[in-house]
Amino acid sequence: MSLRQRGGQASKKVVPSSPESTKDELDRLQPQKSGVTSEWDYKVAFFIITAVAFVTRFWGISHPNEVVFDEVHFGKFASYYLQRTYFFDVHPPFGKLLFALMGWFVGYDGHFHFDNIGDSYIKNNVPYVAFRAMPALLGALTVPTVFLIMWESGYTLPAAIVASGLVLFDNAHIGQTRLILLDATLVFAMSVSVLCYVRFYKLRHEPFGRKWWKWLLLTGVALSCVISTKYVGVFTFFTIGSAVAIDLWDLLDINRKQGALALPEFGKHFAARVIGLIIVPFLFYLFWFQVHFAILYRSGPGDDFMSPEFQETLSDNIMTANSVGIDYYDAITMRHKETKTYLHSHPDKYPLRYEDGRVSSQGQQVTGYPFNDTNNHWQVIPAQPFPEDDLLGHRVKTGDLIKLRHLVTDTYLLSHDVASPYYPTNQEFTTVPLEDANGKRFNDTLFELRIEGAKGKAEFKSMSSHFKLIHFPTKVAMWTHTTPLPDWAYKQAEINGNKNVQQSSNIWYVDEIPSIPADSDRLKKEPRKIKHVPFLKKYFELQRAIFFHNNALTSSHPYASQPIQWPFLLRGVSFWTQNDTRQQIYFLGNPIGWWIASSLLAVFAGIVGADQLSQRRGIDSLDERTRSRFYNSTGFFFLCWASHYLPFYLMGRQLFLHHYLPAHLASALVTGALLEFVFNLDPVALEENVDAQLAGKGTEKGKKGGGPGTKRVVPAKDRMGGSSMLALWGASAVVMTLVIAGWWFFLPLTYGRPGLTAEEVVRRKWLGYDLHFAK
Repeated sequence: MSLRQRGGQASKKVVPSSPESTKDELDRLQPQKSGVTSEWDYKVAFFIITAVAFVTRFWGISHPNEVVFDEVHFGKFASYYLQRTYFFDVHPPFGKLLFALMGWFVGYDGHFHFDNIGDSYIKNNVPYVAFRAMPALLGALTVPTVFLIMWESGYTLPAAIVASGLVLFDNAHIGQTRLILLDATLVFAMSVSVLCYVRFYKLRHEPFGRKWWKWLLLTGVALSCVISTKYVGVFTFFTIGSAVAIDLWDLLDINRKQGALALPEFGKHFAARVIGLIIVPFLFYLFWFQVHFAILYRSGPGDDFMSPEFQETLSDNIMTANSVGIDYYDAITMRHKETKTYLHSHPDKYPLRYEDGRVSSQGQQVTGYPFNDTNNHWQVIPAQPFPEDDLLGHRVKTGDLIKLRHLVTDTYLLSHDVASPYYPTNQEFTTVPLEDANGKRFNDTLFELRIEGAKGKAEFKSMSSHFKLIHFPTKVAMWTHTTPLPDWAYKQAEINGNKNVQQSSNIWYVDEIPSIPADSDRLKKEPRKIKHVPFLKKYFELQRAIFFHNNALTSSHPYASQPIQWPFLLRGVSFWTQNDTRQQIYFLGNPIGWWIASSLLAVFAGIVGADQLSQRRGIDSLDERTRSRFYNSTGFFFLCWASHYLPFYLMGRQLFLHHYLPAHLASALVTGALLEFVFNLDPVALEENVDAQLAGKGTEKGKKGGGPGTKRVVPAKDRMGGSSMLALWGASAVVMTLVIAGWWFFLPLTYGRPGLTAEEVVRRKWLGYDLHFAK
């Protein structure tokens, strides 16, 4: 590669074209036809790669005939859809609806609930191969999509083969797409989004035409499928959005070669992209939730995650069916919504001093107890007593000030400005005798009842009224958590006053009213009408629940991993084992392919740094066309990788190796593009050949195309002219040979057969992978 010195005498000999003229010439080189050019070698490679992709994804897909890893979740959700039973999941519905659609196609009724890993599909008559065929199909189609991205971006055939081959022969992509999991849908939609945007970008000089609109809208639809499968799809939005922002910034340039755009014309470009890439995807995203709600109209395991108002829209809902209005002087039991512990008290006292030296009130303990017990019974007392002749029949309502009397010990619930056992910033809950409750501690025993989502003076009901109990003088909310108290409290849960009243974990509900006689008219049930709640209200409630529980996924997992481990493939995930046959499915990428891709990511960053440094010193290490292609095309792929990888460092939730699959696909694109760049021709010779193509002198196609101002397709091999591509083919062959060898070596861990001896397992523990049957 030649170096050209800028400035001094050398600048008189070499006059580089201006960036604008270079960009204009590059624009002329972009394919202007809507379809892919008709090079036969690309088409042959495309069909071969597609066929091999289907073979690698579908071969032996019926093994194992047992529930594997997270099939316990997504298979279960498909069954719930088919039974129209409401469930809750932290992912949007699109990918799960595809599984349900496949089950419906084959006549499955959803009778099997995928309860345990290892449960037999055969014994339970489950069409599991049909379910697995859906992700296998999408996984197989992902490989030719990667090939098309490289082809449409103008890369040579070896580069396209390497990029698609890294995905084709990757054990992680294969393993994840052969099971009832969501990642095949996510990765395929992500790759289609990139392909559609490339097609749209190539038509940027023919704006507002039919094909321009088609590819813009298809990009938006593909983006909606990404984010409607998993919320990490927002990373694909960021990738495309960043490229669109740069494109709009260029359109705003008054000195652009194609002529300045008037502001109204620029406004049309901006509005079109907003419609195609924001509004259309969001409408499709909402559509899948509407389908979700329309299908799931029956009460099910997801009820508890939703508000009572939401649950009233479901048929057969136990909570609303068993709901009973609560009167003053009723004895009730209260449970915390999240932990399901009962509000409990017993005669034991708080210790004088806690382990950290803080002093308690030595009052009666108020705790959370997981089992039903008479010590959980509390009587609802009005703050101001009713007349003696009118004590009964007064309904408790939201906003009322109440007292709670513990029936077994005949004491009253109280909170005061004393630190709780575990939280110095939270208040202690205790109880006091009647004389104190009606005397000097009267105010400290007052609590305000706030029913969630209540309108006006809504009645307080068992089961259906989710409420917060707010201490009236200090405005703290009664709260509990999962950390048990020490032995002095019998390992029961701590109850304290939370100063963050808005926190959603402050919610409780009344589980039962034991004081009502079994033959009471209050227990008679009237026919219940299913209520209607507007779609957007249900949607926003579900979104809040999804994001809350997504952020709560912080518990440890034996196969969780950190983002820093993923590019180097430091650990995998055990999906399934069978002791008798020594077979196992271990989710792991192709180490050779991953290490090559990760290495070339570092090479890309190094080339960018070296090029920037050389330019600062007045040295042109790259010609303008090569530099523009390197930054704009390969740089776009690198941005795609970074956008799908770096945000995971900011997440506090559980993370696994499969979260890296979209980024790995982007790294495969970078690898193919960078191989072409490294083993490319001399850029000066390439520039001369391109000039010949533009002048219509390079090939027969050029002669037919007219003068230099004509826009036409200049295929990669024509731009290479007569120069040899042996080095690039040789490098590609070496890479693919190594990748295929790695894929074949780890194949038994991907397909779950054949079983391996202890020695064979040990040979595959390259980086100390925690494989089974190593002894």
